[in-house]
Amino acid sequence: MLSAPLDTLIKEENFVFSSELFCFVRFIFAICNRQIVRKRSEIKCCDFIIIISTSVLKMNTIKTGTRKALEENETATVHEENDADRQLRGLSFSFVRGSDPRAATCRGKLQSRRCKLNQEINKELRLRAGAENLYKVTTNRKLRDTVALELSFVNSNLQLLKEKLAEMNSSVEIYQNESHDGVIPMIPLGLKETKEINFMEPFSDFILEHYSEESSIYMDAIADITDTRQACKTPSRDLLGVALLFRYYNLLYYVERRFFPPDRKLGVYFEWYDSLTGVPSCQRTIAFEKACILFNLGAIYTQIGARHDRSTDRGLDSAVDSFLRAAGIFRHIYDTFTNAPSMDLKPHVLDVLVSLMLSQARECLFEKLKLQSESSGLTGSSLVIISAGPQSTELAQLFRDLGGEAAQLSLEYNEMHKNIQVNDTHTYLPECWAGLVPLKAELYRALAHHYEARSIDVKVASKIGPVTSLKDSFVGNSREALCVTQCSGESNEDSASFIAIKHTHLREALASYEEAQRLQRMCRFLKNKTSLTQAIKEANYQAQEEYENFRIRASANKVDESYDLVERVVEASSKFTLTLTGPDFTSYKVEDPFKRLGPIAIFSARRHWTAPRCVRLQKGSAICHDFSACPCDTVTTRVAHEKDCRQYKEEIENFGFQVSGDSPVIIAHVEINSLADLGGIKEGDFVVEIEGMDVKWFSHQQVVHLIQSCGSVLELKVITPMDRNYLKPLSSKGSISTLSAASSSGFSSDSSSPTNTTTKPEPLMKTSTKGRFVGSVSSGFWNPFRRTPSIAKIF
Repeated sequence: MLSAPLDTLIKEENFVFSSELFCFVRFIFAICNRQIVRKRSEIKCCDFIIIISTSVLKMNTIKTGTRKALEENETATVHEENDADRQLRGLSFSFVRGSDPRAATCRGKLQSRRCKLNQEINKELRLRAGAENLYKVTTNRKLRDTVALELSFVNSNLQLLKEKLAEMNSSVEIYQNESHDGVIPMIPLGLKETKEINFMEPFSDFILEHYSEESSIYMDAIADITDTRQACKTPSRDLLGVALLFRYYNLLYYVERRFFPPDRKLGVYFEWYDSLTGVPSCQRTIAFEKACILFNLGAIYTQIGARHDRSTDRGLDSAVDSFLRAAGIFRHIYDTFTNAPSMDLKPHVLDVLVSLMLSQARECLFEKLKLQSESSGLTGSSLVIISAGPQSTELAQLFRDLGGEAAQLSLEYNEMHKNIQVNDTHTYLPECWAGLVPLKAELYRALAHHYEARSIDVKVASKIGPVTSLKDSFVGNSREALCVTQCSGESNEDSASFIAIKHTHLREALASYEEAQRLQRMCRFLKNKTSLTQAIKEANYQAQEEYENFRIRASANKVDESYDLVERVVEASSKFTLTLTGPDFTSYKVEDPFKRLGPIAIFSARRHWTAPRCVRLQKGSAICHDFSACPCDTVTTRVAHEKDCRQYKEEIENFGFQVSGDSPVIIAHVEINSLADLGGIKEGDFVVEIEGMDVKWFSHQQVVHLIQSCGSVLELKVITPMDRNYLKPLSSKGSISTLSAASSSGFSSDSSSPTNTTTKPEPLMKTSTKGRFVGSVSSGFWNPFRRTPSIAKIF
């Protein structure tokens, strides 16, 4: 942050400004202070001031027409501008933002209230836990009575807070589309709240301890992860919020591999509040963090699906897609996450959420089918001409399809209601949800009977002839029934059965509408939902109007209604097959923020290796002693041969080791008594640095070329893996030895990562591998003071 005062900076840099220019620079300086949240690279404040002053001076000189001053100004500041631009381009981060929590939106206010309510619930839970512990251990009767009284107060406060949270979760109308009048509301989920976490200290310590690198290099990457998690607390209710949550989830993969070893726990605690009960849960596993992020991702999809405009085909298709994606995410959590500490992540709750999202997706498909039939003019309210032919057949089939879809929805909501009651999920779900599920079951049962009665009207009307209105096509007209009998050859009993069947369906529809209205009145969170009340009233009014017309026509034509009415059941059927849409993590790819640590297959928290040790190999020297000038903390040995020693005349032309593999390159073979052997390089070591250059991501050819360019002196840094032998499992055809005079380093045939493609070189000399196990981990660490049998022979 630009914390230094502006006057001090100008005084230190010896800037001379006019009054107008000084005011403008002060204004830009204030903006920079607001925008730059964290100092992530060394950008001097004077660079910003130079750029701003240069731009303003350019404008002033152009305005006054002094071209000479413009040229002098440009030459004086071109270097400063280029340096500042290069520094700005060097920023490898981007500001990650969620939605503004201070935004005055209904959903934002609701989430802010939820956050405060969760904190209050957490406070009361801690008070209750402390009071219960005190009540158990105390023996003073007076103190026990006081604690019992306090416990009763705390429990009552908790009950009130949970009721407030349930009321907040029941505010489903806030998430609906603005034009949701007369539309049955959908059920969205609220987001899980969490506490802030600062990854800087634990990750920095782990980098220094496990990877033996300076943590200051990775401060930007750690800060980026911290900012991304902070932004995920308030994601926007659109595709940008979805992308933000996916990005953080994918980043957690690299965080888990780099910083969370399986054998011990890192000092990072992930605390999340239950979305349904507000009870906090805390774990140190990254799996809990992933599950909570996925839950919020599914909740965002439910809110997006409820917000779509369901009066258009496009809006209904988008709503179906959102609900199916939410169901797929909840199913993914159900299949992959176990031992959930919070209630909203329990398997039986997730199972109910999956069923709920699938039913709401099918509900949108039912509304789409109904909307398509209305837009085609086949099911107008009154003035529709129905005649015998393809149109009447199509209309009858459409009514039967609508009735079957409504019956399928009623069946699914009934099964969901039974499932909620059996596994006691209703004690954790909001009362609005638990009441809306059976209400929808009755409502769609009524719609199924209603559409089935209309299909009978169309069937009879198609046999009679043209009818100008649906209201004129009721089966209650005895003349129509007689005409149907004469035309189709059916008996009077058959025509009378049409009357009985329609009468039964209408009565069942009215009874279900009345039950739905009763359920709404009985639930205190549903009786004030104006959109739901309007939708039920309109459907009930249409059914009552048809039933009254039916009775009037039946009595006017002296149709006997004393039929034995049996309960008619509409068969549940659907022409739509729903498929869960699982989370597509590959669509939101992210780069490894800690890529500089090395390939994640080798340099991860699951692997262990020795501390990096620096080795200096030099040809043509007769000195053999410890070399401590290397900045590495480990012991470094400098070994050389005498030039006049003819016995090793062939060996002085090389370093005596071979490399193979890619990213990182592995020491495939070390010649006995060579420079590499005497310097402490062992087979199976990874080369991580050459001449001060990090080579963990270098290919085989790049490392060979770099070693060849070093000449007679080679400084490299190597590590020895401790938990796995990367040479023993593999054996492939040859490698070119470093013993050749043409090259100071060996290279083998091209191979990929050392985890699965390292090659074991073919020995060029019979004594090259005698007494040595290639890549053996049990050979122990390198000891610079060990006695080597060949030393006596050399000297």
